[in-house]
Amino acid sequence: MTKLVDLAKAIRSKNAGPDKITFDVIMKDRAAYDRVRDSGVLSREAVRKLYGIPDSRISDHVAFDPALAIKFTIFRTQPSGSLGDADIFGSQQYGPLQQIVLPD
Repeated sequence: MTKLVDLAKAIRSKNAGPDKITFDVIMKDRAAYDRVRDSGVLSREAVRKLYGIPDSRISDHVAFDPALAIKFTIFRTQPSGSLGDADIFGSQQYGPLQQIVLPD
């Protein structure tokens, strides 16, 4: 059993303007990156299911080979800092990514 957190150098989320949150999963090395990318655990569909969101909330999704990173951005349900926003900086949204286990 291999966990995503064991292969990643960084897993983070942050604001991408007032209406979006962006996520970066950066791998430790090329082998780890290729394995994660090819497994589909961070595909657009996998992200949609993991966060329980419709595809329309995913604005961007890219596997960025030069940085050994998979990056995606989602639309917030309400603007950053608005009444009821529980994470003004978007920095606490990466938690579900830490639970991902890669298939053997």
